[in-house]
Amino acid sequence: MTRKFSFIASSAPDAQAAAKHLAALYGNVREDESDVIVALGGDGFMLQTLHSQMNSGRMVYGMNRGSVGFLMNVYTDEDLVGRVDAAVENIIRPLEMIATDVSGKTHRALAINEVSLLRQSYQAAKLQLSVDGQVRLEELICDGIMVATPAGSTAYNLSAHGPILPLDAQLLALTPVSAFRPRRWRGALLPSKVTVTIDVLESDKRPVNAVADHNEVKSVTQVRVAESLDDTTRILTDSSHSWNERILAEQFLP
Repeated sequence: MTRKFSFIASSAPDAQAAAKHLAALYGNVREDESDVIVALGGDGFMLQTLHSQMNSGRMVYGMNRGSVGFLMNVYTDEDLVGRVDAAVENIIRPLEMIATDVSGKTHRALAINEVSLLRQSYQAAKLQLSVDGQVRLEELICDGIMVATPAGSTAYNLSAHGPILPLDAQLLALTPVSAFRPRRWRGALLPSKVTVTIDVLESDKRPVNAVADHNEVKSVTQVRVAESLDDTTRILTDSSHSWNERILAEQFLP
């Protein structure tokens, strides 16, 4: 199959140079004319690219020209067509965040990794947690909380000591950030089809911001999070080092 590639790169010099080099080898078309977007950079750039290609139908194949590169494939200029043809396709359904701020305005944003709520000041946040309309935790005093997808479970969620989820697990991780009370609560695993509602208690005294990947809403009073029914994005990973394999291997790192 003939592949039409569109090479895009982060602002990093290595990524820019790689994009020019690969375009010279394989040809380069506009994004809207391509069937595969080749993203060159790090994980942050890959997230931006996946968001920009939401519902486009185009596949995104990333190669690491950044630092961590968990979402990326190893960079090489050899046999790109063969690698893409043999790659494993993962269809990601993002989280939808509906946040209400103190003025009563609602904001919608999508998250591939996680939706997080974080305290805005020196005061700890006070939150009430509900799942499908049923209050599960009357009051959580913490620095914040997040709802993470399997794709995002190795990102901020892992840093907050949340669980790593296999990519095909129909689960979400509800993970607190520095929970003070209840001190022993370490979070929960939830079915991916539920709706999580987080109400901010004492929002005037204890302001909280909500973030869906890189989209931030300040001073929220309530946040609802559910898996989107209408939105998808497509990512390709090398068959020799699939995303499921990366997630599995991450759990055995020393």
